[in-house]
Amino acid sequence: MSLDTVTDIATSGIGFTLPILVAASGELVSERAGVLNLSLEAMMLTGAFAGVLGAVATGSPVLGTTTAVLAALIFGALQAVWSIGLRADQIVVGIASNALALGATTYGARLLLADGKGHSVVGFEALRIPVLHNIPVIGPALFGQTVLGYLCIALVAGSAFVFSRRTKMGLMIDAIGEDAVAADRTGLPVRAIRYGCVLLAAFAAGLGGAQLALSEVHSFSDNMTGGIGYLAVVAVIAGRWRALGVIWASVFFGIAQALQFALPALGVDVPFALLVMLPYLIAIVAVSGLVGNSRAPRDLTVAFARTS
Repeated sequence: MSLDTVTDIATSGIGFTLPILVAASGELVSERAGVLNLSLEAMMLTGAFAGVLGAVATGSPVLGTTTAVLAALIFGALQAVWSIGLRADQIVVGIASNALALGATTYGARLLLADGKGHSVVGFEALRIPVLHNIPVIGPALFGQTVLGYLCIALVAGSAFVFSRRTKMGLMIDAIGEDAVAADRTGLPVRAIRYGCVLLAAFAAGLGGAQLALSEVHSFSDNMTGGIGYLAVVAVIAGRWRALGVIWASVFFGIAQALQFALPALGVDVPFALLVMLPYLIAIVAVSGLVGNSRAPRDLTVAFARTS
């Protein structure tokens, strides 16, 4: 295998990794606060659709990204109202949201992006950083991103720092995720912080959807996320609810997705159906406990109700 081939696989792997990673970074914060967002897939798919629609309408990928984030935030607000305000089952809300988003974006694409409007959309172009881009293998992968790609990386790094377990905000979030009732008795605004964490997850998912549609593909197609949102949720679990672990899990899933296209190009005779299944098979192994046991936040998916 030549160095160019390895570089291409690494570049493709990072391209698949970034949408997973940025969405997982927001989901990590939300789950640490006790709210599971299976609707992350809906947020990403809606963000991708709205991003392309915004870019088509305005001719600007920046405004398209803004539209993507706003659309994802609307879904995030609905998730927060249902699961936090109305104390609905978080898993049921997530599944229903994903079904709603799939139907709405498919219909919206037929209605608003017909006649090829959703294809070859103006998007972000690669911005290669001099010198660093020439580093073998990792240079083109990490330092040949678009402006939006660098923004996603910055969000991941900033989130890991601001919400780390060494900051006051990170400790508050962990306290709520472990025992929301006890945290409420100490004076922490449990509902407000949970609302904020869900909206952060939605913001990150919207960026992930825009990154996929406007940086990687430059188009929109039905169900184009194809389970990436679910992989982001699994990355949080596989990463044991720690930022570094989530990063490694996201990279692993991204490379697994890239192999779907790399292996046939290399002449490796593997059934395509197996390649499509590969990231999800790995995800099942990751959450089965075969790669090490981990403990979720104790109040994850537990609705908060103030006691007298």
